[in-house]
Amino acid sequence: MKFIVSSTYLLKQLQVLGGVINSSNTLPILDNFLFELNQSSLTVSASDLETTMASKIEVESDSEGSIALPARLLLDTLKTFPEQPLTFVVEDNNTVEISSNHGKYALAYADGAEFPKAVALDDPSTTKLEADILATAISKTIFAAGNDDLRPVMSGVFFQFSQENLTFVATDAHKLVKYTREDVSADAVAEFIMPKKPLNLLKGILAGSEDDVTIEYNDSNAKFTFNNSELVCRLIDGKYPNYEAVIPNENPNKLVIDRTQFLNSVRRVSIFSNKTTHQIRLKIAGAELNISAEDIDYSNKAEERLSCDYQGDDMQIGFNSRFLTEMINNLSSDNVQLEMSLPNRAGILTPTDGLDEGEHVTMLVMPVMLNN
Repeated sequence: MKFIVSSTYLLKQLQVLGGVINSSNTLPILDNFLFELNQSSLTVSASDLETTMASKIEVESDSEGSIALPARLLLDTLKTFPEQPLTFVVEDNNTVEISSNHGKYALAYADGAEFPKAVALDDPSTTKLEADILATAISKTIFAAGNDDLRPVMSGVFFQFSQENLTFVATDAHKLVKYTREDVSADAVAEFIMPKKPLNLLKGILAGSEDDVTIEYNDSNAKFTFNNSELVCRLIDGKYPNYEAVIPNENPNKLVIDRTQFLNSVRRVSIFSNKTTHQIRLKIAGAELNISAEDIDYSNKAEERLSCDYQGDDMQIGFNSRFLTEMINNLSSDNVQLEMSLPNRAGILTPTDGLDEGEHVTMLVMPVMLNN
């Protein structure tokens, strides 16, 4: 087995695949990349048993074979090379010899047959959408997903496909984000929960990409196919909570404010808030928003006044500043709208501009009890 490949091209592909590999694996074979050579087409795979990703790479070769090479060693070596062709040759003594312009490097390999095979999806449903739309949907929602191992369904992003639209939802019970695209749709109604790790990988690879992504899914697995790569992952098992029930419909109090100004103000004031509750108070009267925080233990307090556009009754409401900054930060509009009903009901944050046709973002943040 022998092939010739460009060093930077191989490194670029392997760095993407390297994101799949865990820092500590129970099976030693998972610390390797699987190289499967078929004439001039080389397929490289990486897996952590839950997620498997493979990329096809064009190489110069007329041989075939399958070997597993240590990922860390290979990546560290390739990072040091300037652009040049590298020749990989499998020797008899169970090593692979890599030849560059200036030297030779030998590394031990494992048998490719030991590497776990990717799951084949039985009878999948298929949806196709633009890579950039999927990347945006992931980055708009993934930050709101929880980290609680006791509630695994909340630690992923809920994909809800229908003939009218595609909806992506994430929540950790304190904050919720619902992202809808009406300009794309699926052939059939489907719902599944995607884990965070493969989504973070996809977000990094697909951002700004012009290609289309084909998503195939059944009850237990999902497969994403784009340019020369595919990613197969196990879905999170369980029923997603009824998120529609927590989004309040009647919100008579509406506040519209400049996003950057609001974000900077909340950030500044939150420095003075209690270090465990991160509580800040929004007091709205007329066209003035008063943002304040107090840490009684240390006698620290801060208060800022902003002008805003407000319709509704004067009110006071408390929020966790960490959640609020995270959500405002994730929006890219010039102005945001905060809709509220009562101080003990969730606030709804939406961008007022900067969205594509058919694109909708709704963010929900739970209030905290104010100690008057």
